[in-house]
Amino acid sequence: MPQPTFSYFALVLAAGASSRMGTCKASLPWRNGKSLLSYQVEQLSLAKIVPIVVMGLHNFKQTQVPQGTIVAINHHASAGKVSSILTGLKHVPQFDCLFISAVDQPRSSWIYQRLLQAHLSSPSVPITAPLYQGKLGHPLLFSASVRSHLENISEANLGLRQVVQTFYSQIQRVNFDTPEVLLDLNTPQAYQAALRLGCT
Repeated sequence: MPQPTFSYFALVLAAGASSRMGTCKASLPWRNGKSLLSYQVEQLSLAKIVPIVVMGLHNFKQTQVPQGTIVAINHHASAGKVSSILTGLKHVPQFDCLFISAVDQPRSSWIYQRLLQAHLSSPSVPITAPLYQGKLGHPLLFSASVRSHLENISEANLGLRQVVQTFYSQIQRVNFDTPEVLLDLNTPQAYQAALRLGCT
């Protein structure tokens, strides 16, 4: 009897203007001599998760992504993060698990793997999230049952936050002992602090 196959995808949101950073975040130097975006895609691939990168027209030529990456172009990136999620979802086929993360939230492959294993061990949960010292982190991992909710988000109804609020009591929280799951490099100060802490 053939073994069942599972489909694991990740949306990496990289279409923003990086206005708070002041430079294209996707191209920032990170670990292993790679750019922030290339590192994320590499780590997802190591975890056997298919990366789908959503870029904006203003930055899709500024950084290279490894072979095997699906690149989606958000022609309306200025409309906000919701538009990037909806653009990316159009490129996601049927899935068992879907990670959603921003380009400024780099994670090591073992974090993705641990979240994935926790999610697969409790297939009925709608969302799995990392937890560090009582704080929910990223990335969030969604089950296929939540897809219709994701496809109906809008800026008017709080976007992804509304989906999280809807299923908040059902979120499977996975404890981590590393603050890496809270990294959010959305300003020069946060990026420099991560560098000083040796996160690269």
